[in-house]
Amino acid sequence: MSDNNKPNTIHWPSILTVISAAILIGAEVFGAAFAGGWAFGILLGLSDNATYILQAVLMCLGIVVMTVFIRNAQRIEPFWGRKR
Repeated sequence: MSDNNKPNTIHWPSILTVISAAILIGAEVFGAAFAGGWAFGILLGLSDNATYILQAVLMCLGIVVMTVFIRNAQRIEPFWGRKR
């Protein structure tokens, strides 16, 4: 049987590593986005609604950061591969 006929398998250790890192980094990214929005809202004298909008914008930026992180992590720690 050639290597091309072997089925793909899921690399669970790689998936668990990336998920664990994403949880840790996500907590930091989203915590910083929330706190940063709150701090900038006070610093700039924004209203409550403007502060919430700023926090939402920073949270969306956090989602972009986490998406890029997971895509790059998947390149280094592949989720799928061939059986050996």
